[in-house]
Amino acid sequence: MINHTKLERHPPNITLPISQTSPSKSKTSKMTSKKVLIIMSDASSFPLYNTGAESKTIQQPSGYFLMELAKPLKRLLEAGYEIAFASPEGKEPTPDPLSLSLAAFAGNFYERKRETDLIERMKRENGFSRPKKFSEISDAELEGYAGVFIPGGHAPLADLGDNAELGRILRHFHERGKPTAAICHGPYAFLSTKYVGDGEFAYKGYKITSWSDAEEKFMETVVFRGEVTKVASSLQEAGAEMVEGLGTALGQVTVDRELVTADNPVGADALGQKFVEMLKA
Repeated sequence: MINHTKLERHPPNITLPISQTSPSKSKTSKMTSKKVLIIMSDASSFPLYNTGAESKTIQQPSGYFLMELAKPLKRLLEAGYEIAFASPEGKEPTPDPLSLSLAAFAGNFYERKRETDLIERMKRENGFSRPKKFSEISDAELEGYAGVFIPGGHAPLADLGDNAELGRILRHFHERGKPTAAICHGPYAFLSTKYVGDGEFAYKGYKITSWSDAEEKFMETVVFRGEVTKVASSLQEAGAEMVEGLGTALGQVTVDRELVTADNPVGADALGQKFVEMLKA
């Protein structure tokens, strides 16, 4: 497992326009499926290290970040894609309390209502309250999906990065060059590919954007008062080429072969647009 207290240095900041690279055409063939799998965490908290005078590890409440799920989801539904949700044990996903605040929506009550209403619709129509268990999704069933999406929130730190069944699922999309989207802490799930097959990180050498170490350190100091596993450092240690800087912090997405990734909620809508574009290609 990653050393939670070790902070890594990144290569010099760079930005990557979404038109600079494109998904690999050597792996993928024309997709006819209109189904997309959305990967959720079962966790309602994540470990927070070195807290208080006794440097204890506690569980910090969290879950999926509403905006990072809802905006790409809206784009997928508008494009006519059928959605299925999956998680390690099939538990109902928990929203990150911070993502439900009006502050997260810059005071826009109506935008928050639209996004919470969308999740309620998914509970009624798409089994959001009862996701498929990873272990119950067969390799044959995976063939029917055109792409996979992993939203953010800190919850993936708790149960996605070392899940071998998720590693199997992600390797399916990787090996077939199917569009794969992730945002913020979502890319941490890519580390699961080390726990299946040959044990190698499937995305070694890929350009990836995630929640940066600098952003996490700000949260540690101002909000959490403890230490959090660093997504960017963890991916870099595994062999990813991390792309970060002002552009990605302001919503620019990064595309490399079948992957499209983004830093934070500001990039959620652009991620959804690009993901749909890749699915249609």
